[in-house]
Amino acid sequence: MNYDVLDVNLAAAGRDRIEWAAHDMPVLREIGERFAREKPFAGIRVAACMHVTTETANLVRALKAGGAEVALCASNLLSTQDDVAAALVTYYDVQVFAIKGVDTQTYYQHLDSVIAFQPHITMDDGCDVVSRIHEDYPQVLEGIIGGTEETTTGVIRLKAMAADGALKYPIVAVNDANTKHMFDNRYGTGQSTIDGIVRATNRLLAGRTVVVSGYGWCGKGAAMRAVGIGANVVVCEVDPLMALEAVMDGHRVMPAAEAAAVADVWITVTGNINVIDKAMFANLKDGAIICNSGHFNVEINIPWLRENAVSTRVVKPLVEEFVLADGRVIYLLADGRLVNLACAEGHPASVMDMSFANQALAAEWLLANRESVQPGVIDMPREIDDDIARLKLASMGVQIDVLTAEQEKYLSSWTEGTV
Repeated sequence: MNYDVLDVNLAAAGRDRIEWAAHDMPVLREIGERFAREKPFAGIRVAACMHVTTETANLVRALKAGGAEVALCASNLLSTQDDVAAALVTYYDVQVFAIKGVDTQTYYQHLDSVIAFQPHITMDDGCDVVSRIHEDYPQVLEGIIGGTEETTTGVIRLKAMAADGALKYPIVAVNDANTKHMFDNRYGTGQSTIDGIVRATNRLLAGRTVVVSGYGWCGKGAAMRAVGIGANVVVCEVDPLMALEAVMDGHRVMPAAEAAAVADVWITVTGNINVIDKAMFANLKDGAIICNSGHFNVEINIPWLRENAVSTRVVKPLVEEFVLADGRVIYLLADGRLVNLACAEGHPASVMDMSFANQALAAEWLLANRESVQPGVIDMPREIDDDIARLKLASMGVQIDVLTAEQEKYLSSWTEGTV
């Protein structure tokens, strides 16, 4: 079997952690049990580019139970859990190409390895596999039925491809499912981002000022958890409605150049480029910590920081110190890459349970509807979203009401008004 992992001898530890995560993923487990009976992926090859974590491993297990062959590579240079990669190769017969801390050249070699798998389904987290297939391996397109996309940044790229007429097969925007972005992005990113910062720095956040750039679902989650740990939160936004929401949620809102002067910790979660740029570096206070929880590390202008620092050093794992000409010190976490995965373990399993249930069911839906679905970015079918929410509630022992026949009739009528 073809693979590239750090050390297959780590497999036993990885299997234990995969099984630990499985206990907190009851929805995906139920889907996997159905897949094992029905085999919807028999004869199907899946190429996945995702964070190689214990939670992703359980998605792969569900796909394998359904009859799929799976090749997996990492979607980030620092997001691989090496023991999990080893376990997937050793115990679950998965072709894995992922090592934490690889260089960019090796990262793209790993992408090429899963593309060489000649997939019928792609599962992407950031659109790297999809864009590489379209740009460099167009001959692979003929065999592809469809794909799924996990994250906001990837959906943005896919919509740009579709707008240019470049996207050649249908891809379900899993990120836009309510049971994904409302929970994974908010509660998952929120908790794991703070977890990564604390693990990397061991700094007390209570009483300090945390600046959050971007008040989408990820930004809301990061701000919520920062407040919960006792920090004062400042939000930077370009969208007036999101800025207004941040104000109503009790946060200070100000331009980024002003926020720099008060930031003890700065988190970017925008999906855009150079959010922390020259003007912000000029105003950053001495000792500020900057990090990113958006998909790519372009949110921080790291090239400017490296060019203008008079000295740099790694003061502890994944914490790099930059000394500027005026003597101020800035600390960058994880080279600006996903701090929640590079410095911690990513989202908790219970929230990824819903996200990966969406992935599994979206792939099944694509296969079932292959004759009718056209190339483009496809919304997650609402019925799948609702089913996942019901399954999650049931797994938590939560029951909800059901509309009566009278109530359904009232809601569908236009003749009943004021009485």
